[in-house]
Amino acid sequence: MGSAIADVAARAGVSKATASRALSGKGYVAEKTRMRVQQAAKEIGYVASPNAASLVTGQTQNIGVVIPFINRWFFGEILEGIEEALLNRGYDTTLYNLHPGSSDRDRVFDFFLARKRFDGVIAIGVEPTPEEAGRLLRLGIPMVSVGAPVAGIRSLTIDDAGVARLATEHLIGLGHRRIAHIGGEIGGPDENTVHNKRLDGYLQAMTRAGLEAEIRTARTAMSVPGGYDAGIHAMSDAMSRPSAVFAACDEIAIGVIIAARRIGIRVPGDLSVIGIDGHEYAEMFSLTTIEQQPRAQGLAAVTDLLAAIAGEPSTVEVVEMPARLVVRASTAHADLGADAV
Repeated sequence: MGSAIADVAARAGVSKATASRALSGKGYVAEKTRMRVQQAAKEIGYVASPNAASLVTGQTQNIGVVIPFINRWFFGEILEGIEEALLNRGYDTTLYNLHPGSSDRDRVFDFFLARKRFDGVIAIGVEPTPEEAGRLLRLGIPMVSVGAPVAGIRSLTIDDAGVARLATEHLIGLGHRRIAHIGGEIGGPDENTVHNKRLDGYLQAMTRAGLEAEIRTARTAMSVPGGYDAGIHAMSDAMSRPSAVFAACDEIAIGVIIAARRIGIRVPGDLSVIGIDGHEYAEMFSLTTIEQQPRAQGLAAVTDLLAAIAGEPSTVEVVEMPARLVVRASTAHADLGADAV
């Protein structure tokens, strides 16, 4: 098998070094050349040994990924982008599904990640405590965070407070005053979490518009059932129900729309609803949303991490990924509904 790489190189018409780079994913190889080498390897049945490569390079060709949920759309999209990008570059993925408040957190941070079986680690929306972040930094391996800024670690995120202000200001601009915010259930009042940043953005927009007296908030699970339950509760009193809801994510927003339909409240005639994410079902529910691209964030995370593994880490700690307002039929002017003058 030791001479097999030479056979692959000869069949593809390239040097052994080029064949090795093409099969390992290490170093630059033109895409056409990479495909030719991979086809030659396939034709002669050559499979590169990751263990052998590890002995030579000191690397495992394995990336650790820590994620709080795999059954929610946003996290699943990021994960698919990561897995696709890593597979294309010849890396394996080891996944740790770490639910918020899980008793396994200490074991993951202190034992599994500390064993250094990985060339790098990607944390998706984990929002580690300062102590956990310190443990991650002490591992001394390249690391990237997606969806939640982590001090000292390269982080890819949207401007959560900014997009929350934009969402709330969209409703205010339509003439709504009784605007409720339904946010995530995770994070204490002093924690620098995505949920709290989106709450802050809502509060800033309401305060700037002089609507402090109309502020109303609720926390729920970032899911369709969570949005449904919170929506039913928010709309239960006809005298005090909001005319608009800013939901912290599209899944909550979709749950609110389903709840409204269940109890006979028209969207957007009686209730305007806006979310954040750009969920694949947003168009189906005609949902106005602040759209981000989680799959692209996963791809960018892999690109940044592999650059760091190659000894070329970015000097920029926090990168704001793009997000844009997409207006659909779930929001309308207040004079069409409950806030009419």
